[in-house]
Parts: sequence; structure tokens; C-alpha cells
Amino acid sequence: MVNESPDTPPRRTFRPTRRGRLALFIGIVLVLVVAAAVLVPLLTRGPKVEQARSLVIPEGWRASQVYAAVDKALVVEPGTTGKAAGTADLPLPAEAKGNPEGYLFPATYPVTSGTTPQGLLRYMVDTAVERFGADHITAGARRNGVSVYRTVTIASIVQAEADTGADMGKVARVVYNRLARGMPLQMDSTLNYALNRSTLHTTKGDTKIDSPYNSYERKGLPPTPIGNPGEQAMTAAINPTPGAWLYFVTVAPGDTRFTSSYTEQQRNVAEFNRNRRSASDSL
Repeated sequence: MVNESPDTPPRRTFRPTRRGRLALFIGIVLVLVVAAAVLVPLLTRGPKVEQARSLVIPEGWRASQVYAAVDKALVVEPGTTGKAAGTADLPLPAEAKGNPEGYLFPATYPVTSGTTPQGLLRYMVDTAVERFGADHITAGARRNGVSVYRTVTIASIVQAEADTGADMGKVARVVYNRLARGMPLQMDSTLNYALNRSTLHTTKGDTKIDSPYNSYERKGLPPTPIGNPGEQAMTAAINPTPGAWLYFVTVAPGDTRFTSSYTEQQRNVAEFNRNRRSASDSL
């Protein structure tokens, strides 16, 4: 050890002034702030979470329309979703025989880059099975003497035929009244389904087509639903409005007339035809 001699002056310790200490403190704080601004984004940066897009399936759309919309939303070749429907192992009722028509529930569905046609179709059918399997639906179908699947078929006709929500219960009652009397339904909506079109103009030739969906020639319900009904149409199908109606026609937008008289129906149809011709002449 080396000892300092008595003549060596004592070492001076560096002691910053008050102003120096403040400057040093501010400098340290600034360094920490800059470091945080640089490091925090690096430490917290992870894989970007994809924002899900929305696919809206409107009430009443047919399966073919749903398939086309899914193809477009998922950016896949046209026809991909239709083919996937046959291999998606969908939880359909036995009566459906693998056909998801009527069970592609109308709603808004999330879509991402990882969504597949099979997965999206299964989501739609799962939703329909859950909604249509509710106790009040089952009880209503039993009360009307039909299965839940046949109730969905009736609801799909109601969805296609009713001009307003208020008319749905009456349309459902016409269906039940005609079935009870053994009358053909004679619904233009079933012909439109068979011909893959949507029109209010039905010709006599249309009513003669050879199809199980020709409800002019064949009695009873069509073999499957003719579209995918919403909950309002299902409610009408299980709780039809009381009435003796056998006929109806929408003579003008918002003016649908129901009657049990064939003579009155003919007058209403004549008015519908006059309105249609008048609209055509004004174009």
C-alpha cells in the first residue's frame, strides 16, 4: 500500500452544483423518453390482427345466391362454394337429404382470409339449426301438424310471396288453408324457383312446366324450401293469422288483397293486370 505523505494535498471530490444536478436529471429523463419511444414499438410489435369483413345474407335469398356471394367474398372461383356444400358435412335434418336450401340462415357473417366456404356454410347452417330448433318453433310446427323442416318450407314461400311483414301471417294462413282442402298452392314463387328467376309475370305456359316445384300442377308443398327465410317469416309460419282466405294478389305495391271468394279474386287479378299494363305503357 502506498501512503500519501503528510505534505500531499487532500483530493477534491466532484460535487455538481444544484444547477448541474438539475441539468443532469433532465438529461437522464430525456434519454429515457427517447429510448422508450424507440424500444416500446419494437417490443410490442407483433403480428397484425386482421380486421374481419362482413358478409350480409339477406332474407329470402336462394342457396344459389348465397353461394355466389360467398365465392365473391372469399375471392374464389365461381362455383367453389356450391361444390363445397356437398362436402361440408352440414348438420341438416334428415328430410333435407343434404340440400341446405332453407338452412343458410340470413344474417351478417364475419369473413377473414382464413375463412373457407365449408366453414362459412357450416356457420350458417349451425345458426339456422339453433334458431329453428327453439322450443317455440318446435311447438308451433307440432301444433300445425307439420315437421320443422316443412315449416321452414312454408316460411320460405311466405318470405317470397308476402309484400309486407304485416302480410306474412295471412300468406301463411292461405298456405295452410289450401293444404287442408287438398288444393294446389298455385304460388308463382315456386315456379320462379323452378325456373331460377324472379318475376311477377307468370304465363300459362309457366304453369305447365314439368317440375316438382310447379305448385299449379302438383298438390302439397314443394320438396324443399325455395329460399332461406328469416325469423319473421318463420314466426308467421308457426303462428298464421286466423282467417278463411284461399286467394291473394298484390294489385299494387303495399296493396295485397286476401279473399276466400274466387269471384273476388278474379276481380282483384283483373285490377292487377290493369295496373301492370298501365305501368308498362308509361315506360
